Amino acid sequence: MAIIITLLIGIVIISLVLFLPYWQRYKRQRLMKQPFSAAWRQILKQRMPFFRALPADLQLQLKQHIQVFIAEKQFIGCAGVIVTDEMRVTIAAQACLLLLNRPNYYYPKLKQILIYPSVFVVKGPQRDGAGVMHQQQRLLSGESWGLGKVILSWADAKEGAANPSDGRNVVIHEFAHQLDQEKGMATGAPLLERSTDYQQWSKVLAAEFSQLQRQVAVGEASLFDAYGATNPAEFFAVISEVFFEQPNELFSQHQKLYQQLSHFYRVNPLSWR
Repeated sequence: MAIIITLLIGIVIISLVLFLPYWQRYKRQRLMKQPFSAAWRQILKQRMPFFRALPADLQLQLKQHIQVFIAEKQFIGCAGVIVTDEMRVTIAAQACLLLLNRPNYYYPKLKQILIYPSVFVVKGPQRDGAGVMHQQQRLLSGESWGLGKVILSWADAKEGAANPSDGRNVVIHEFAHQLDQEKGMATGAPLLERSTDYQQWSKVLAAEFSQLQRQVAVGEASLFDAYGATNPAEFFAVISEVFFEQPNELFSQHQKLYQQLSHFYRVNPLSWR
């Protein structure tokens, strides 16, 4: 009898595992078919000048992504923040730019977005130039955790949306980390479409990362924020900001890098401007 019960439980579990992806896809399709809220459309109009630059098909796709993203992710206010639809839509719209042309993909590990009113303090170990670990406090505008959380400053998320061509966007930065962390620890090498893509990705990004490190070391100006020279993971997040916000400059100065990012993100922002 015990063996039969165990077998039945196993069959039920296997059936659920096999059924859940279909059920999830069905729910997402239903959400996408719902009319996009007029109030949300007004938020996009007011907060996301970037949205107007997108082709019509990508505008529709982005709105559908926003609907699914908001339905599936939990937004939590911190330090007195009361989460509003303005916050949800503004953050979701920027996060979902990275998901265009990725069917049925919505940061599978991500569960929660924590929102602070402005920059927040993070305490943790930090290695100094001599390699010694110290407990330090850092002021951050965003942070991505591999445990299913993204933390954002609302002030910075709002400013990033309002200035879509300055190459600085905390939401794009942290959600690029989420893509990078899908396979585990962020390394600057997210999951690529084909295994054969990694050789060229590594070759191009390693060369560009080394160049940025040299420029930072001698105080030479660069299209990329100096923070990108910290490590390959931060470099990937920084160049993702520039890819979406300054595609013309990126293509002009770093064409091979632009091509790698365009292939990975499956979009060509040059055509949006």
